[in-house]
Amino acid sequence: MNDSAKETKDLDLLERMKKIPGGLVIIPLVLAVLIATFFPQAYQIGGYVTALFYDGNSAMMGFFLIVCGSAINIKQVGMPLYKGVTLTAVKFVVGVALGLAVGALCGPAGFLGITPFVWIAAITNSNSSLYISLSSQFGNATDTGAISILSLNDGPFFTLVALGATGLASIPLNSLIATLVPLLIGFIWGNLDAGFRKACATAQPIVTFFMTISIGAKTDIKTIITAGAAGIILGLISAALAVVFFFIFNLLLPRKERNAMGAAIGTTALNSAMTPAAVAEADPSMAQYTDMATAQCATASIVTLFLCPFIVAFFDKLMQKRQAGIYSSEGWAHYKVS
Repeated sequence: MNDSAKETKDLDLLERMKKIPGGLVIIPLVLAVLIATFFPQAYQIGGYVTALFYDGNSAMMGFFLIVCGSAINIKQVGMPLYKGVTLTAVKFVVGVALGLAVGALCGPAGFLGITPFVWIAAITNSNSSLYISLSSQFGNATDTGAISILSLNDGPFFTLVALGATGLASIPLNSLIATLVPLLIGFIWGNLDAGFRKACATAQPIVTFFMTISIGAKTDIKTIITAGAAGIILGLISAALAVVFFFIFNLLLPRKERNAMGAAIGTTALNSAMTPAAVAEADPSMAQYTDMATAQCATASIVTLFLCPFIVAFFDKLMQKRQAGIYSSEGWAHYKVS
């Protein structure tokens, strides 16, 4: 038998998980939930096992925030900066407004079993990976550059700010500072060291995988099943808001920069499933909602992952028809990046 035949086949599991919509969140979440349901004692072995797989969420979230901060490129100025700030602000305002409306009309229990803080957690962030992918097809270089700012809403920071400012949760100032510090560390280091930024980008999938396990370790199958319908509704509403984001974003842009990318933030981030745990860490009174909220956000992220590309494609086709009477094909090509 030759040496090549003896070589162990590379299963390439990480890349395979990336190819599955939401795989890096859903697969470890399901795995952790199954273990928590049938072999809960496995997490309580002690030592490194318990520290990593059961109690490791806080440490992992801190590392995740460093990774998020490293992705913010201070060199992105002009239109990319403007678009990034605008998209982030629009997403934040709409998410907070929706959460406040649900709280005012339905109280702390929320609407259809979805609490106000879950509405805010799901709507104020967006799927950055999907946004980048869509920008290469339906946007231009300034849209892609906007991700440096838009990536700020990947973590729990804006959710914590919103909950603290609106009084929906009691978020101590120290908790906000503690969330901001790792973001700043990543931001400063990432802008001083391109190699560090690249390393963080490579590490993000691994951090996401193990952080999701430590979150799912505290949830069982019953909770996931109960959250299913509510999570789907949450995802459908999050995706439907793409229409609102599309119109608001284009109203705030110069005519020549208008395209379908406003709709591309009509998503719930895959890592939004980690946000409820961060909220409970800052305000222990919210811990009672964590398991259900985690499942709801995870379900919503998958729904929006599938629906958003179709919505963006629809608006892109609509805008091309309208622009046909204004720009020549050469003029349009100047603003489009195929």
